[in-house]
Amino acid sequence: MTTPQALQGMSDIFSPEVEIWQTLESRAREVLARYDFREVRTPILEEVGVYLHSLGDTSEIVTKQMYAFETRGGKQVCMRPEGTAGVMRHLAGRGQEAQDARLYYLGPMFRAERPQAGRRRQFHQLGVEGMGPASPEQDAEIIAMQAALFEAWELGPVSFQLNTRGAPEDFPRILDGLRNELLPHQDSLCGDCQRRLDNNVLRVLDCKVPGCKEIVQSLPPITTWMAPESIAYFDRVRAALDALKVPYEVNPLLVRGLDYYQHTIWEVTSTALGAQDALSGGGRYRMAMGKTELDGVGFGIGMERVLLALSEDTKTAFAKDAKDLVMLVAQNDEARGANFVLAADLRAAGFRVRMDLTGKSMKAQMKAAGRQNARWVILRGENELAQNTATVRDMSVGEQSEVPLGQVKDVLK
Repeated sequence: MTTPQALQGMSDIFSPEVEIWQTLESRAREVLARYDFREVRTPILEEVGVYLHSLGDTSEIVTKQMYAFETRGGKQVCMRPEGTAGVMRHLAGRGQEAQDARLYYLGPMFRAERPQAGRRRQFHQLGVEGMGPASPEQDAEIIAMQAALFEAWELGPVSFQLNTRGAPEDFPRILDGLRNELLPHQDSLCGDCQRRLDNNVLRVLDCKVPGCKEIVQSLPPITTWMAPESIAYFDRVRAALDALKVPYEVNPLLVRGLDYYQHTIWEVTSTALGAQDALSGGGRYRMAMGKTELDGVGFGIGMERVLLALSEDTKTAFAKDAKDLVMLVAQNDEARGANFVLAADLRAAGFRVRMDLTGKSMKAQMKAAGRQNARWVILRGENELAQNTATVRDMSVGEQSEVPLGQVKDVLK
């Protein structure tokens, strides 16, 4: 039998990369806590209807990417392809509490798409949902929080691309206006965009096919068909961001693909990602869950994309954010027994400690300390036991000294 491998598009995350993940996650929790956002953990499996009703049955996530199947009981379920819909399903049953909830989620998502750099079939997403009626200032606050998050992660230059989709009352005029502008070019559009003319015309603006992009560049902005109130709303968002000194660029071709977006939408790009430069997306939305309508604003960040955007120096620093490893090395069985007790004492004091428990030689134990990148090695043998001391070696500089056992913690600190 061949050795089992991880499924295509799904991978293990292990040291030293996992320490980078842990640093990103801990820093994110610190930033989100300052804005009073609290974590929610929704199930990985949901009823298919949760996504059909929220994402729209013409979105690519629903039509091409969902891992959906039937349970033994005949229920149609799927593995969550994104986080917002599950959070909305959770909030829909919580009455007044849902109206001003501030929640974030962090965990794996699943989409059946072609694996590529930063886009896996199992990927991880950090997302936030700030609930409440449409408010330009709330939109700006969420964008500013995301900028603070990227700063905490020490990401290089990022660009916030901003646009508006207008109010729901604007949508029919926008769709009709775009369709009328595109119909004369119908034969020059790609096959996907020809179909989008009927069922999802906004997505034409997001097409990456060169011929379609050239046509789109000639179109008037979608604000052409918006009411003055919608444009004033967007102006207030921009004024609030200016007051907070959050840099952004207005991108009139930005649409975001999901049906529930309205008013402010944005994407974040990073030059560190190359041609596929999208790092994150967000916007204001109105979503129906059964008879409950929920208004909010939020964003989602692909964590694998963040790792790709980090500099090598930052990755190295984040990987070392874990506490330094202390390796206990024993000369004989008596010292090993004494180290067993010492390890428990050091761990109780907050140190990260490891030792050999199988009777290996001192040479083998020292090699293991090197393999594990131990910062400190504490050696004990007959002399140290007799004098109640320990030899403490700082592996980063190759220096060691013999200290009284009661002072070991002070030296490690």
